[in-house]
Amino acid sequence: MKHAVLIAAMFLGTGAAMAAPAPVEDIATGADNDRVAKLERIIKARQQADLDMQRRLDTLQQEVLELRGLSEQQNYQITQMQQRQRQLYDEIANLSAKSSATSVTVDTGNGAAASSSLGETASYEHAVNLVLKERQYDEAIPAFRAFIKQYPDSGYAANANYWLGQLLYNKSEFAEAKQAFNTVVERFSDSNKRGDSLVKLGLIAEKTGDMAAAKSYYRRVVKEYANSAAARIAQQQLAAIKG
Repeated sequence: MKHAVLIAAMFLGTGAAMAAPAPVEDIATGADNDRVAKLERIIKARQQADLDMQRRLDTLQQEVLELRGLSEQQNYQITQMQQRQRQLYDEIANLSAKSSATSVTVDTGNGAAASSSLGETASYEHAVNLVLKERQYDEAIPAFRAFIKQYPDSGYAANANYWLGQLLYNKSEFAEAKQAFNTVVERFSDSNKRGDSLVKLGLIAEKTGDMAAAKSYYRRVVKEYANSAAARIAQQQLAAIKG
């Protein structure tokens, strides 16, 4: 009897020993699941970090583009001012040389009357000097008008109309400024002021609430004066309207 009990105990011990490894497999499977979950969390965290980084890069790129556009606009304005100054100085020098043989006394308080009493070259020089030298902008307006009326086909007519348009634009007299700039666009197709006049017409359209006309003017500048400083300004204005 004791011998039988002993044998039974040996079999039970062997069975227990053979059944023991099962929990080890469960533990191993649980550890693998934990590792997989951890890896998934790491991957998701990295993906989120990449998305955040991309958003920051996109924002920075947009800021760079905006700053570049502002810089180009400022450079354009500076270049325009420098070119205008050089051109005006050259014009004044040429005008002075042509009129050096004639001595004329001018009452600058009455621009129109003074211009009517002068010749073509001296009249234009007088109007320009009212702006550049004497800073008498209100008096310059009738001086340019008188010149344009008396010499509509002059070689200085395009510049005179542009000057008149700019002076009126600065005073927010947009209807008359538009007429002056339109004259440059329609009558002086070879003038170097034509592209700038189209830009000014677009700006006037914007200020008076006619966005469709403003877009039309800016598109003309981009099409007819591609790669010019005026075209860059027109493109920026188009982007601003769409924005």
